[in-house]
Amino acid sequence: MTAASRLPAWTPFALALVLALGVAGAAWSTSRAATPALPYYGDAAFTPQWFEPGTVPDDFHAIAPFALTDQRGRTVTEADLDGRITVANFFFASCPGICPATMGNMARLQTAFADDDGVQLVSHSVTPERDSPEVLAAFGEQMHAVADRWRLVTGDRATIYALGKRSYFADEDLGEARAADDAAFTHTESFLLLDGDRRIRGVYNGMNAAAVAQLVEDVRTLQREKG
Repeated sequence: MTAASRLPAWTPFALALVLALGVAGAAWSTSRAATPALPYYGDAAFTPQWFEPGTVPDDFHAIAPFALTDQRGRTVTEADLDGRITVANFFFASCPGICPATMGNMARLQTAFADDDGVQLVSHSVTPERDSPEVLAAFGEQMHAVADRWRLVTGDRATIYALGKRSYFADEDLGEARAADDAAFTHTESFLLLDGDRRIRGVYNGMNAAAVAQLVEDVRTLQREKG
């Protein structure tokens, strides 16, 4: 008996099944390749949603318009987020608790993307009445912040708190009656990753080394998606 004669006989049904599975597998691979590797987040529950390129609804959640001031006294608006990958967080300069750890990790992110102008960091002060541009400039010097890459922003308290609550979902239950020095709602360890359309693509524990390492990888994933 020859080697060829020992091969199984393929019925028309079996051949059709193999071909169908092959087509389905190719379609699945193509679909996976077309789907972004990172989800989109549009609510305070951070429920992941997936969209193929070009299919994100125009009204899907994005960071709202704002106007704040950075450590050099320059105006920063939502337009400064457009077209750049942004990592955002909330802090205050005199914080003795979690901020030294979280801001230290923001400094590490700055180092990781020191040569990439397409990546920026934005840290929002939640005690803007104390954190003037001059205070933020001194804080930035301590952190070796590069002002064009790491914007430390202050401004109108209502604007910052509205951004924290409604745009970044820092605290959905923030009450307007809270005291001016109560920064607990946004004084969290969270880092938020935005794409060039101001849409949230990731949320991370800024005190956790593994989470920050994952954030670095996810920034690179967004760079590939953009490129």
